Amino acid sequence: MVYKLSNLIRARFPLIYITTFEEDRVTKYIKSVVTDVKQVKFEREVFTWTQTNGLYNDTQKKSVADTSCPNKMLEYIRRYDKDSVFIIYDFHVNFGQKNRTPNNEAIRKIRDIIPDLKLGAVRKTVFFVAPELIIPEALQKEITIFDFPLPTLKEIRAKFDSMLNQNKSVQTNMTEDEKDKLCKAALGLTLQEAESAFALAMVNDGTIDIKDLPVILQEKVQVIKKTGILEFINSEYSIKDIGGLDNLKNWLLKRNNSWSEQAKKYCLPAPKGVLVTGVPGCGKSLTAKAMSTIWQLPLLKLDFGKVFSGLVGSSEENMRKALQTAEAVAPSILWIDEIEKGLSGLGSNGDSGVSSRIFGQFLTWMQEKEAPVFVIATANNISTLPPELLRKGRFDEIFFVDLPTLAERKEIFKLHLEKRLKNKEVASEITGVKNICTELAKMTEGFIGSEIEQVVISALYDAFFENRPLKFEDLAKNIATTVPLSTTQREQILSLRAWANVRAVSATKTSNLKQYTKDVSEENITASRGGRTLDF
Repeated sequence: MVYKLSNLIRARFPLIYITTFEEDRVTKYIKSVVTDVKQVKFEREVFTWTQTNGLYNDTQKKSVADTSCPNKMLEYIRRYDKDSVFIIYDFHVNFGQKNRTPNNEAIRKIRDIIPDLKLGAVRKTVFFVAPELIIPEALQKEITIFDFPLPTLKEIRAKFDSMLNQNKSVQTNMTEDEKDKLCKAALGLTLQEAESAFALAMVNDGTIDIKDLPVILQEKVQVIKKTGILEFINSEYSIKDIGGLDNLKNWLLKRNNSWSEQAKKYCLPAPKGVLVTGVPGCGKSLTAKAMSTIWQLPLLKLDFGKVFSGLVGSSEENMRKALQTAEAVAPSILWIDEIEKGLSGLGSNGDSGVSSRIFGQFLTWMQEKEAPVFVIATANNISTLPPELLRKGRFDEIFFVDLPTLAERKEIFKLHLEKRLKNKEVASEITGVKNICTELAKMTEGFIGSEIEQVVISALYDAFFENRPLKFEDLAKNIATTVPLSTTQREQILSLRAWANVRAVSATKTSNLKQYTKDVSEENITASRGGRTLDF
């Protein structure tokens, strides 16, 4: 990064734009580069500017009078006759956009001084440092964007150690590995945010140890909430809450901790993501929520509806910020629910191509991302998904979730009955029924998981209304009165299966599918299954 910035300065790039909230850190970094003669050949003086204080010569430690006005500051830059760099804070407010009127005079003044910055006898570079990226069209060809990364593990560890040295009264009983683990949890935060999180952990009880890990993670939740686009999902589901789908669960379990140091010994790359498609109500969203608990990673939900904004260019910026935030809190899981709805505008001219640009931006990020952000996308209607999204390299695997098999329905009934029948009086007449889950599973052929859950809930309401224990007959009656999705959406399910047979892997393990190899007929929708039979 140092080498890249020094090259930009030596090549006399006139205007360099850095988007960051960390003014102090970026200023120290620029100073370290421009004062290193080996890097830039010619040492330069350093100026900083704010609207409130005007220009300040940091090298000579003195203020420059009458330069708080943007135009007077720019004129001073033009006239200054020594090699220097000028770090201009928050000048983006003069560039307009977001209901702000652009300062056209200042923009014109910048264009006037560009030839002097490029070709003048004195070497001068202007840095714009701002928390958001706003570039007026008149300066798009002249401004160079420099990506300033968040603090590294080494920087955060240095800050953590310095805080411990400054606060001798704080007790700590941590190994070096535990300190590294605590600092790794702070990756994705700014140095100030990490410092605040460490300070909060210290003042809670006067000690800091590995038990304070949730305090650090909570600070990451704040970062996510501030975007307004990503939603932090606090999931309490576990792998035990998923009935069936063993093939999908095994695939996920095998990739747990694949971003750890242990995985690096096997030269394993972090998994990119998985697309889970299939029949609605069969556990796709539940699997995404359970992943957070399985992998012990933050789960972020991306809502495409919040990405799109009425302001020109802001939708692309919203997507960029959302993806940056997901990378900032990495390792993390990015969940896109019903992705086909978010891409519904593709191919239409009604939004002037915004949907296509957002989609292209997302695809490029998925292909080139280096941060360990695992993408789990769920979809019900796969016919609207563009082929670019489905090709190898975007997702590691595509899974198809079909109607639950007999074994899976049995497992789902067991889960919901155990979850709700915690009172012995309510369960008194059910617990004695032999093989109740097997019998209920046989009676619910073609039912989806959510319909099975509603059967249990409706039966409990019947028992509650009459103030008596739950009976087998309550469950059987609600089964008989339910028209399953496999009946109402039969054609759509068969179409989904036809698509999945050659494009996706069955989320159900092969042994549970064997019951459907017999009596395959068009009339029996549960006889034919979708997805390739491949176990993980």
